[in-house]
Amino acid sequence: MASALVKGVRLLGKLGRSNVLKAPSTAGMPCLMGQQARLLSIHEYLAMQLLQDNGIQVPKYQVANSPDETYQIAETFGSTTGTKDVVIKAQVLAGGRGKGYFESGLKGGVKIVFDANQAKDIATKMIGSKIHTKQTGESGRMVTKVMVCERLYSRREYYFAIVLDRKHSGPVLLASPQGGMNIEDVARDTPEALITEPVNIEDGIRPEQARKVAAFMGFEGQQLDQAIEIITRLYNLFMQYDTTLLEINPMAEDARGTVYCMDCKMNFDPNAQYRQKELFELKDWAQEDERDVMAAKADLNYIGLDGSIGCLVNGAGLAMATMDIIKLHGGEPANFLDVGGGATAEQVTSAFKIITSDPKVKAILVNIFGGIMRCDVIAKGIIMAAETLQLKIPVVVRLQGTKVDEAKALIAASQFKILACDNLDEAAKMVVKLSDIVTLAQQASIDVAFELPL
Repeated sequence: MASALVKGVRLLGKLGRSNVLKAPSTAGMPCLMGQQARLLSIHEYLAMQLLQDNGIQVPKYQVANSPDETYQIAETFGSTTGTKDVVIKAQVLAGGRGKGYFESGLKGGVKIVFDANQAKDIATKMIGSKIHTKQTGESGRMVTKVMVCERLYSRREYYFAIVLDRKHSGPVLLASPQGGMNIEDVARDTPEALITEPVNIEDGIRPEQARKVAAFMGFEGQQLDQAIEIITRLYNLFMQYDTTLLEINPMAEDARGTVYCMDCKMNFDPNAQYRQKELFELKDWAQEDERDVMAAKADLNYIGLDGSIGCLVNGAGLAMATMDIIKLHGGEPANFLDVGGGATAEQVTSAFKIITSDPKVKAILVNIFGGIMRCDVIAKGIIMAAETLQLKIPVVVRLQGTKVDEAKALIAASQFKILACDNLDEAAKMVVKLSDIVTLAQQASIDVAFELPL
């Protein structure tokens, strides 16, 4: 049970796309949801502010946008805290930053420094440089600000998280006395060091539950009372903000016996945007893939993958079936792009822009089953995209359902050469072969282009 929850926590942290209440998908796609909606993930300093606003003890911190600002903050901390030691944390929406590396040559996105000059030097190597971790992918993510924290001397460190679990139809507390390390390592090596405590979502957290978890973590005496209070407040915050993941690693007891939340990761349910408007305004679009931003603006559901065949479909189930059949015939999907049931021709054009902005895409398969979505609208969008984008890669189109005859007539009457196929299996075979041809030609430095205009 604990191991499964740890995997859910880790996947939530990596993907920011769903919660473990949803069923896993197929097609090898790294996603847990049925409806393709991305979770909101916010920077650590914003999560820490939420904790602080809700009466939860966190280290003193400020955010710096430049090395000079970092220097000034570190100097101020030195005069107010009595020590020049501070911690510099790169602010990036990806886990594993502690073991990440920067393009500037710096290793590690969390650094302890011992004076303001060192703080400025580290910030110079972080701000304006991309960090690469296990969760950023090959492209890395740009760091534009750092969090400057007072250094606290921890006597003990603990792990605490709240995650949604389908088995219990609600929140589950996940905790361990072994904090400050990868929780998946704890689950693998010492599973007995993890406790899971389901909470009845109707009743809320009970005092005895918070005490049970805090005691298991190893808190005693006054620190036990502090931990119980913090766990209760964290749960209430979790519910108040429609959170899908709240992870504190570590929760720590300092040398004076005060319990702090030293780090915080939070994800939020996208379906709650209508009642969490201020929270969703905190989203940092600069941390997102450009194609994700384009998809969000066009109100499309998009997830980038690593293959060479772009997929444009209507419906999450059809998308996964389309990716499955592409893989069945030896191809690899380059994306999951669902235009939904009410897309306009303009949205279809936007979808093509997103797909073709990926240089790995060598061919496109359009697979539309017209129910709520009319095939003729899709056809107009395809034609508009071919004209606007001057497509040079092969496009295979399979349309079935409402207004399909009208759609075929529009494509046939257009001035563009779009490859139509009624059978999905044949369409998949065709697009895989065309993708292979383009890939081989490029590898051989042969200039092969599929010209759509007649």
